[in-house]
Order: sequence, then structure tokens, then C-alpha cells
Amino acid sequence: MEIAMKVQIESEIGKLEGVIIHTPGNEVENMTPENAERALYSDILNLSVAQKEYIQLKEVLSKITKTFEIRELLKDILENHDVKNTLINRITESFKVPDIKNILTEQSPESLTDMLIEGVPVQVNTLTDYLQKNYFKLDPLHNFFFTRDASSAINDSVLINRMANNIRKRESVIMEAIFDFHPAFITRTVNPENSRKFNDQITMEGGDILVARKDILLIGTGSRTSSQGIDHIARKIESREYPRHIIVQELPETPESFIHLDMVFTLLDNDKCMVYEPLIMKTTRFATIHMIVENGKITSIKEKANIPSVLEELGMPVKPFFCGGKEIQNQEREQWHSGANFFAFAPGKIIGYERNSHTIEELNKNGFEILRAKDVINNKVIIDDFNKVVITIHGSELARGGGGARCMTMPIRRKQI
Repeated sequence: MEIAMKVQIESEIGKLEGVIIHTPGNEVENMTPENAERALYSDILNLSVAQKEYIQLKEVLSKITKTFEIRELLKDILENHDVKNTLINRITESFKVPDIKNILTEQSPESLTDMLIEGVPVQVNTLTDYLQKNYFKLDPLHNFFFTRDASSAINDSVLINRMANNIRKRESVIMEAIFDFHPAFITRTVNPENSRKFNDQITMEGGDILVARKDILLIGTGSRTSSQGIDHIARKIESREYPRHIIVQELPETPESFIHLDMVFTLLDNDKCMVYEPLIMKTTRFATIHMIVENGKITSIKEKANIPSVLEELGMPVKPFFCGGKEIQNQEREQWHSGANFFAFAPGKIIGYERNSHTIEELNKNGFEILRAKDVINNKVIIDDFNKVVITIHGSELARGGGGARCMTMPIRRKQI
């Protein structure tokens, strides 16, 4: 019997020991130009191309660490009759689709897994149904391959994020069930909807939440994570051992490429970070705020110059590298295609899109060896032979979905630094 993995995330860069991913499937194909905007896309993706690109990421991760697929985890827990009924009841009640409860209950764990991810089509029995052009009774989870957002591991707990858009809220329900019931994980889930102080203004998403150090969280606030959501997190991370620091970065509501903090700031190494310079390093109307939390109470709130300056004050100096290099046109172009969105699997070892050539060149100039994903997969290069590396994956189609390597990974355990 496989030993359960205890959730433990105390940094963004510690050596990765376990990660949850989701290979995109028919839920992506079940998108039309008409529903793309509601699905939070500006265009529809070519599934066959997106899958090939994603499999590159998956195979690289499989060389590095233990990977868990959401589809397999969900199917496992649905083998339990009680868990299956509980999850069906919650979904049909929460998303106001009681009329499909019997249909879901009749399914095998495998078929039910498909339905909960890929959606349940409308049975067109009336002219009204036909004219509404709503093809699904239960919408497909078009964004689920961005596994970062629905839940966030913070130290030894998992925060079940309350997503900003209804189209994504079922992702959080599924992740909570997996962490609560799958024997592969040992953790405690924290769901804001179960709090006595819950209110409907509370939203947060994992792309906005970075664990910089055991006592430091970086959180973006904008269209996806509300100030009320950050206040909730502050109350829930109480510690009698030491004060906690939350560095909050305000984000623009538009353009859509700024939806999360990790689209403009990610950590690469003990002392290095990737930033979108115009927002993070230059004076703007978007504030950087340092909060100190002690025993669940905010004891200090002060505006600061930028994230790196606060980290330096806290004994964690980081050198910023610029997404897109030095030219503003390249910065804007590559940030749009997730050029700042890197995923660290060990200190100084990261994964990102090869299409962002100016960003990759900037890293190479600063000591990062560039390794192509296919060479890593085919054992033409050995990652451990290098001190600092950036593994480049194809991203012509995946990037059009609005996220990068960090967005597509939900780490559950890292070694302490």
C-alpha cells in the first residue's frame, strides 16, 4: 500500500515532492465561440494541440517528482458510495441542478468523473431548450487544467479557494472532496464558506497566492482575489510561534493578462524573481501593502515601494529579472503570453514557455542553462548536471488559455530549504 503524502508547502522554490495536475480533455473541446467569454476565454483552444503541449509539461514533471492527475483522484474517491452521494448532493444543490441528480447517481465512478469535469449536456425536449442555445445543464470545467487556482497548499493545510466566477466554483468543490477523502493525502482543508464570518464578498484564487517563506505570503488583489478574501486568509493563518507577513499587491482589472499575481511576479530561486517591470518595479497607482498578522489579528498595515523591497526588509532579498527583457514592447508582448509565469521545481530550476524568447534570453544571460523539454524527456540532458536551469515547453496553444507553467501545477509537498 502506498504511503500517504503529508501536505507541506513552505516556499515557492523548495525541491518538489508532489504535484497535482490535470491533462485537458473534452471539457476544453466543449467550448464554442458563443460561450467562450462566459468560460473566461477570449478564444477557443485547439484541444489536440493543447494536449500535446500539456503532455510535454506532464512528462517533464514525471521526471522530477510524483504527479497526481485530478481525473484519477476523483474517480478513486467516487468508488466510495457515501462520498459519491455526498458530492452529487452538494453539486446538484449548490449549482441548482436537482433534475440531474438521478442521472449522476446512476453513473459508474469513471462515467461520473467524466460528467463532473466535462459537463452534462442539456436534453433538448422543447423548443425553449433549443432556442436558448445553452448546450449544458452542468457546464464543462474549461479551466480545470489551471489546477493552481481552486486550492492552495499553505504550510500543512489546504485553503479551498472561493473562486470569483461561478463557472469555476465546481473546481473547488471537487478539490475539497479529493483532499478530504483521498487516502493519498494527509492535510486539513480550510473552506471560507464554513466560516462564521463568511460573506459573499470573499473570493480568492491560487494564482494570486504565493508562499514566499514559512512566515511570508504574497497575495495579489484584483478581479479574482478580493480584499475581503485576503482578510479571511489573514484570520486563518494565525500562529503563536511567530508573526506572519502578508505582502499584498494591487492588480489592474484589465487587461486580462493581469488576472493573477503570478502573471506579473514569480519566485525563481532563493534570491531571484521574475517580474513584469512596469507594474512591479515602477511607480504606479497600484499599491504594495505590507500587513503583519499576529494570532489571527492584523497588527500593522503599511504601504511600501514594491514587493522586492519588502522582502529585503524581511531578510529575503531577491534580484528581479524582467519578463521580456529591457524593451517595453517585448515586456508587454511576453507578459501577455505568461512570460512571467514560471514554476520552480527546485531552487534555481524552473519551467516556462519557450515562445517567450526575450525572457528566456534574460535568464540565460544571468546563469540559467536553457534545456528543451523534449531533451529532458528523452534523457539527452540530465537536470541534476546543472546548477540553474529553465526547461522550456511548447506553449503556442496553452498560452492562449491565459496561463503558464505555474498556473497548470498545484504543488502539495516541497522539501524545506
